[in-house]
Amino acid sequence: MIIKKTMAEIEAMKEAGRVSAKVLREVGARVQPGVSTLELDRYAEMLIRLEGGVPAFKGYGGFPGSICASINEQIVHGIPSDKVILQEGDIISIDTGAIIDGWVGDNAWTFPVGKISPEKQALLDTTEECMWAALDAARAGNHLGDIGHACQQIAEARGYGVVREYVGHGIGHAMHEDPNVPNYGRPHHGICLEEGMVLAIEPMINMGTFKTKQGDDGWLVLTRDGRPSAHFEKTVAVIDGDPIVLTTEPDHRRPVND
Repeated sequence: MIIKKTMAEIEAMKEAGRVSAKVLREVGARVQPGVSTLELDRYAEMLIRLEGGVPAFKGYGGFPGSICASINEQIVHGIPSDKVILQEGDIISIDTGAIIDGWVGDNAWTFPVGKISPEKQALLDTTEECMWAALDAARAGNHLGDIGHACQQIAEARGYGVVREYVGHGIGHAMHEDPNVPNYGRPHHGICLEEGMVLAIEPMINMGTFKTKQGDDGWLVLTRDGRPSAHFEKTVAVIDGDPIVLTTEPDHRRPVND
């Protein structure tokens, strides 16, 4: 069941979005060679709790971290570890989420570690472009297929693979609500978007095949061919027919198409 939010509820969700965005920005600023993913995780948890929040991921389904930290060929759900040390040329997807007053914020970004190859930079640029195009399609009267198509057409035109098994989602008091939001699809197909819907839109784009495999720990998801993957995510609400990003800090909050 899709749970549409009132304007008052969306206003409340903006605080969870603000904290999630702030934490993602500040943790991303600490990405550099020699840093462990566990260091990033501990810093994120400290920031969330200083803001009066609770890490949304920690303990979710048994997940042990406050962030997901996924490097290179790792797509999503990487568990932070003191044994995973960032190296020059890596890329790392950091997914952060905070619960504030019962509302969940969820966002992700893929950061370069030092200087990266032109091929990895092109992957990051394309995946971010896919995210913004998908967000822009999240308008009242459009359909879920329009969101997925906006992402898919950009990625596949450049020879990248669009992950199928893992998708975006509705969000509110729960981390994952209906509907699922695929990053592929046909225009004008699927559920029609309506005022008050809040979605976490998160393209996962692979340099090679779209196919994935599960890591041994039961959480980590990797590309089947071992080539790099990028992941970008924002939470967006449909307000007055338009998409408004919630996971951002106030000075940066804007309609997607501005």
